[in-house]
Amino acid sequence: MDLGLGGRGYLLTGASRGVGYATARALVDDGARVLVSSRSSESVDAAVASLGGAPAAFGLSADLASSGAADELVTTATAELGRVDGALVSVGGPRPGSVLDTDEADWRDAVDSVLLGTIRLVKALVPVLGEGAAIGLVLSTSVRQPIGHLAISNGLRPGLAMTAKALADELGPRGIRVFGLLPGTIATDRITDIEAASGEPAAMRARTEAGIPLRRVGRPEEFGKVAAFALSPAASYLTGVMIPVDGGITRSL
Repeated sequence: MDLGLGGRGYLLTGASRGVGYATARALVDDGARVLVSSRSSESVDAAVASLGGAPAAFGLSADLASSGAADELVTTATAELGRVDGALVSVGGPRPGSVLDTDEADWRDAVDSVLLGTIRLVKALVPVLGEGAAIGLVLSTSVRQPIGHLAISNGLRPGLAMTAKALADELGPRGIRVFGLLPGTIATDRITDIEAASGEPAAMRARTEAGIPLRRVGRPEEFGKVAAFALSPAASYLTGVMIPVDGGITRSL
């Protein structure tokens, strides 16, 4: 299938590794140009080099918790790519913990980065997007069912999902699509670190896989291909939806 990505430009945050990088890889491989961003300049530089560098890939280190990051990202994307046809907005997972044991400061930090950072970026993007553009928010299966020991994610991700649906209503008349992606357990560095911290990584992986209908964790490229399709013109009638990429672990409809 031709996704129609040739010559199009996309901004991706949290994209120096993991599912964001996998999406950038899928977009570039299908002819798109990308600006990748994360908080680490070293990681951004490595990702850009791995993607082949200019004219296919550019990079900028930025922290969405900073009030000026959104405008800087959009300005740079417009200048480097020549056009911006959409974005994949991914923000690092907030600090783990239970509802009662999580400090209020951690909630405030997460609201500023995960919630307000995303909204600021969308507001900065909208003026430069034209008909046929798409915005994808990387959320979590916690949109549909809570995940143990991730109280902040359980609190904020569903709110962003409803924000995405509201934006789909607001931007639909302009031909701009908005959707969410709900990754389950994907084999990223974050998952590897969590498993290592348990002291029994193999046992933890086995327990995780036993609860997934496909009996394995996902590969980043499996997420990336779904995200690239959803961002592409091939998905031109897809908006306002939450797309699980989770091996079937989400039990709700």
